[in-house]
Amino acid sequence: MRILFSSLGSHGHTYPLLPLAIAAREQGHDVLYAIDSGFHPTVEKLGFTVVDAGLSIWDAFRQANELHGTPEFRREMLRQTAVDAFGSVLPRAYLTDLEPALERDKPDLVVFEIINPGAGLAAMRAGIPAVCHGFGKMDETLVPEAMSDLFLEYVAELGITVPDGQHYGLGLPYLDVFPPSMQDLTYLANVERIPMRPIPFAEPGELPDWVTEHARPLLYLTFGTAFASADLLRTAVAGLSRLDAEVLVATGPEVEPSALGEVPGNVHVLQWVPQADLLAHADLLVHHGGAGTTVAGMAHGLPQLVVPQGADQFRNAAMVADARLGQQLVGEQFTSDAVHEAARKLLQDTEVHVAADTVATEIAAMPHPDEVVPKLVDLAG
Repeated sequence: MRILFSSLGSHGHTYPLLPLAIAAREQGHDVLYAIDSGFHPTVEKLGFTVVDAGLSIWDAFRQANELHGTPEFRREMLRQTAVDAFGSVLPRAYLTDLEPALERDKPDLVVFEIINPGAGLAAMRAGIPAVCHGFGKMDETLVPEAMSDLFLEYVAELGITVPDGQHYGLGLPYLDVFPPSMQDLTYLANVERIPMRPIPFAEPGELPDWVTEHARPLLYLTFGTAFASADLLRTAVAGLSRLDAEVLVATGPEVEPSALGEVPGNVHVLQWVPQADLLAHADLLVHHGGAGTTVAGMAHGLPQLVVPQGADQFRNAAMVADARLGQQLVGEQFTSDAVHEAARKLLQDTEVHVAADTVATEIAAMPHPDEVVPKLVDLAG
């Protein structure tokens, strides 16, 4: 069978799909991956056939800004820019590029991630079965109303009707990688829900020797690949370093480790770590609240301290706090003293550890991607 996967070009949108794509390839299926050129090397290294499609999120933001008379990034326009980019620019770009690709490559099934519905629309127009791959909790708060409205205008232009509320998933079968006890199952009651265990993915790499041998608690700090800044990291390090613990900081591609300046001896600063491997050794996860990182922390049973910066991160931070899986520090709450106190409490909080272990056990019982691939074959008919 030939399966075409498609995601937006960012780590947070691409990595969650890769374990299923890898499982499909290992079971002998022909895997194509449609994504913008910036992520071609990532999927090529995994042995997938690359299909050039769409454009980068930043290019989409620039096009969205041009709709309002400026190609420059302006923070005061960020919300409107995001609405235009994710509600119109990106779906249109992916559909435009994928329609001829689907005609040429003739996949038997299309798997698209929830914020890349343009790929799903292209499949529907071509009469190809399609499946939506989720990231986290699925409910009416997934995307802002203005974004959803703009997207539905495009769907109406195409003459396509989607079920009420199932805008970005298009009402198609839904691969659900979120623990059932935290999912809004009522919201998904009218779609074919396929539970699947979230498998954290990271580029292969070596962990420092001390990580596997550490005697003191290991605190892992990351603000991801898109929202990290030296100021944010310095504030968090100032609080975490005062604990009797080892602190491993991943600065991400946009922040040089040297930008953090001189750090205490218990702080280890790297630009990148194989996060999927590291989490098995961590005792506390301090992060921005990206969907992939949040769910990976749940899968490893880690207490989480979430400091959201944008996008869906505030929603994810609130879910972590509400489920007693950790704590959130939002806006002005985020100070070095608050980070120190929150981390200290989370390391000692028995209730949080029990809740985190319970969710990890629930996730471990979900079907592995290897078990889900045959279901995709069935869906393709």
